[in-house]
Parts: sequence; C-alpha cells; structure tokens
Amino acid sequence: MEQAKVVEYPAASMNHKNNPKNIAIIGAGPSSLYLLKHLLTLDKELEIEVFEKTGIVGAGMPYSPQGATAEHITNVSGNEIPPLVMTLSRWLDEMAGKLPEQYAIDRDNFTQHHVVPRLLFGKYLAGQFSLLREQAANEGRVIKVHLNTEVTDLTDCHEEQKVQLTLGSGKTREFDYAVVCSGHRWPEKGESARKGYFLSPYPPTKLALQVNHAVAIKGSSLTAIDAIRTLARHNGSFEEENGKLRFVPAEGSEKFKIVMHSRNGLLPAIRFHLRQPELSQDSLLTQEEVDANKKENGGFLSLDFVFEQNFKRRFQKSDPEFYKRIKNHNLESFVDLVMSMREGKPPFRLFREEYEEAEESIRRRKSIFWKEMLAELSFTMNYPAKYLSAEDMLRLKNVLMPLVSIVIAFVPQSSCDELFALHDAGRLDIVTVGQEGRVEPLKEGGIRYHYTDEHDGKKHAIRYHTYVDCSGQPHLSIEDLPFPGLLRRKSVSQAALRFKSREEAEKLLAEGNELIVQNEHGEYFLKVSGITITDHFQIVNEYNIPNDRIYIMAVPYIGGYNPDYSGLDFCEQASRCIVEKLGQVMNASHPPLHAEC
Repeated sequence: MEQAKVVEYPAASMNHKNNPKNIAIIGAGPSSLYLLKHLLTLDKELEIEVFEKTGIVGAGMPYSPQGATAEHITNVSGNEIPPLVMTLSRWLDEMAGKLPEQYAIDRDNFTQHHVVPRLLFGKYLAGQFSLLREQAANEGRVIKVHLNTEVTDLTDCHEEQKVQLTLGSGKTREFDYAVVCSGHRWPEKGESARKGYFLSPYPPTKLALQVNHAVAIKGSSLTAIDAIRTLARHNGSFEEENGKLRFVPAEGSEKFKIVMHSRNGLLPAIRFHLRQPELSQDSLLTQEEVDANKKENGGFLSLDFVFEQNFKRRFQKSDPEFYKRIKNHNLESFVDLVMSMREGKPPFRLFREEYEEAEESIRRRKSIFWKEMLAELSFTMNYPAKYLSAEDMLRLKNVLMPLVSIVIAFVPQSSCDELFALHDAGRLDIVTVGQEGRVEPLKEGGIRYHYTDEHDGKKHAIRYHTYVDCSGQPHLSIEDLPFPGLLRRKSVSQAALRFKSREEAEKLLAEGNELIVQNEHGEYFLKVSGITITDHFQIVNEYNIPNDRIYIMAVPYIGGYNPDYSGLDFCEQASRCIVEKLGQVMNASHPPLHAEC
C-alpha cells in the first residue's frame, strides 16, 4: 500500500481566533469537490481536512481507474455539469498540448454538447479540486488533503461535542464536524471464490478477459453498457465500414456473445438535446409547498401531488398537445401509457427508433420535453421522499422508478453505435426475466439463470460460465455502514416510513413482507434501506435527534430516503443543503445558497 501522504496548501497570513472550527471530509471524489466549493462560501474561518483512501482527488470511482478504462465515456456533456471553478471547454483549451495523446480532443469540432472519455473527465475534476485548494489558500484558509489514508471508523463524542476519526494506521483525530463523501461501494463478498462470477463490473480491469462462450449480464442500464464496452474490446474490435460501425470477433472468441437480462426487456433511452441541461433548482418543491401538502394529507407528502404539481402541470404551456394526452392520467396510468409506447416492439428495433428520434432532437436543438420533465420529476422526488407515506414510497419504487431508470439513463450515441454493431453481428441479445428472474451461483463457477418466458410461460434455467451483475449501485442496509462507532453508540438509526393506512400495513404483513415493523404506539412502519437523515443530510440517532456534527452524502447508505440520486446534480444539491446547515450551526453569516433543502 502506498504511504499516506498529506498535501497542504499553506494559508496566507490570517488572524486565527482562539478556537477555529475544523471539519473532516471523508472521501475526495465529486461529492467532496462540490462540498468544498460551497464550504468556501462560509464567512467563518474553518479548517478543512480531506481524507482520501486512494491517491486520486476529484474523480471518485466513476471517473478514475476504479470505474473506467479508456473505452468508457461520460453520459453528461460540459453544459450539463453544475458549475465549478472552470468550464470543461475552457479547461480543455488551457490543457491543450499538456494531456497524453489518448485524451486528444478535436477542439475544432468539439462543443459543450459533446461527451468525453471518463478518465479525461476525471482529470478535469481533479483540476477543479486543485483550483479550489488554490482559491482556499488565497483566501487564507487552512486546507489539508490526506492521500492514501482510509478512515476506518467514525464516532460521535456527544459529551465533548466532537467527532473522532480512526484512521487505517490506528491513529485517531478529533474534529468539530465531519461529512461522509465516500461515494460508491460495490459488493465483493463471494466474488473471488467463484470463477466467472462478478458482482459488479468495477473496477473494469477485472473484465479484461477473452472468452469463447456466452456471457450473462444482469441489467440493461449504463452499468451494463460499461461492461459491454470492456468485454467487446477484449473479444474483438470495431471497424468502420461505409459510415457504419461493424464488430469483428477476435480469433479464439468465435463463440463470444453477451446476453443482457432485463426485468422488462427494454434498453435505456438515448441522449437528446436538453432544453435545460442542468437540473433546475426551480423544479424543487418549496418548503412551504411541502408543509402545506403535508398538512392537507395527514402529515405526509402526497406522491400524487408531486406528480401533478411538478410534472403534469408543467406541460400546460410548454407542450399543450402532450398535456391533452396525459391530463386525465394518474401516476399508474401514465406509466402504463409510456411503457405501452415502448413495449410490444423488439428491443433493438425500438432502440433504433429512439436513436433516430434523439438524433433529430439534437439536429434541431429541440428537447424531447416529456423525457426532460421526467428527469426533473425524479430530481424533485429525491429530496422530499422521506415525507412520503410507506404506501407512496412503495408506489414510487414499484411504479415510477422502473420507468425513470429506463428513460433518464441518456445513453451516449457512440455507445449506441457499438450496441448496434454487436447486435448486428449476432453478439448481443436481451431477454426479459420479469420480477421473478433469479441467479443461482454455481460452485464450479458461473451461474444458472432462472426465469419464465413472458410470451409462452416456458421456464428457463440457462447455464453461463461468466456472469456480471450490472444492476447498479445497491442500496445498503444500516448494518453495512462501515463505521462501527456510529452503530455501537446508536448515533444512527434505521430509515423507516410510517404507513398512512393500518389496514394496508397489516395486509402486506400478512403477505409476508418482513420489512414492516410496529412501534410501541401500535403504528406500522416500512423499513427502507440505509440510515435516517434530515433534509440537510444530518445523521439521526435512535431518539430521532438530528446530529449537528455529522453529515452523510454517501449514496449507498441513504438510498431509503433518497431513492434516486442524479450524479453531479446530487453532489451539487446535497452539498448546498449541508453547508446551509453548517452555516446555521456555526452561527456564520454567508451569502444565501438559494437551495430548497
């Protein structure tokens, strides 16, 4: 393991107060980057220390070798990135001639609407991290970055009003505040013990293997496309012929094939022209709107209210024709309508039709408005989801989120071209496995995929020697939290939502739902994944008391209250909310951040 390294920017001359406050940031990826950006708006002196277990800052998992190799590209363009110190386009201009040849960009034809290699984007984010550190030093702020330093425990010292960090070296440190920005965490248990069995496609180097058989992939999302791009390159090559991409299998990979297994048998949607490239703060419900609706709805935020207010009504002026089609639909019937538009066609034929629709959108610079609004609805729902009833959370997860996961993936065109080439070469297929499809790991390696054909009802049990789970970042349980000190002292609590209807809870309980619990007052709750957090991402203890010292924006552990998190937009919004609260806690006067938290 590399030796732990501390990078410190010396503070400019400054008058320290007797007891300046300090804050620890655990993780140095995109979440940390946006948090630093907003922390620098605080007027009060605040010493900042960042602890990163790898040697890379800014990039996080998706944009570093942990999550990408040369073939992987972003699904966002420069104009879709929440503002940092410098735009991507300007940074590329400044880095002209300074980057390795593998990152060469045709600047004459490059626009802010283009996607870039993920590793290049990681370098951009690292550059922004450095610029923020320089900015901090110029403003006389103390900032340290500890590289190759893992935080193995986090303890809230309530009596001392401090937070204690335990480092991998065994050393402990005390801080006034801590923010967990540790990012993705992919399952590994049992993976190394079985040949040809991968619980995620990350790091992608583990899929750098040549095979001469069919590979099973669970899922059909952007995560699946990451795995496909890697596997394809180690079992063949892509060649352009008459303006069309063609896949040529390598010698020894004559039987190579990829089979995606999807619950609904659909491929994700394709990048189109976004009218509003950054998800808008204006799309968020105000606190007044949330409070008023809760008052009218027995203390709960109504999912139907959010659907009407933040989705349907926005079409009245922007797309009256579409509004006429959906004005009488509720959430369930709207999802049925949209899915019926996609189902009933062979997946790759539908994919081609949507590809042409997206190309037309880009050529005319005209948005596919309903898809854009669905992305906004998902963004809107994420933050107040903790105020839903248990019934509405189940509706959100079972009805809306499956549609959202398909429609707002926004697959880049170059990835589509490769999928078409593989499919045309007979090397890529997709099958529908429904809700009941299951994977049986085999001792001898690989898996057996069990599912029932939705068309003829025939049961299948197909053996695959290589399997990759590409179903995305799993939402982890409270027990998976990697800080035993928080669990031991009960500084965190199980995320749960109260049922509005006792009858509905008892019905689900009778059906065997093990996530339903009852409190001492006889109220029923639905346990959801992860820990309880506030609107400002504070942890909450077993007595339902928010903690002013510890904040968490590591998505695997807060998925119950944040069912959909939207990449860099999530990093931007969550960090705004955290810094707003820190400003209040520290009694600081700082410019308003205009965030609805």
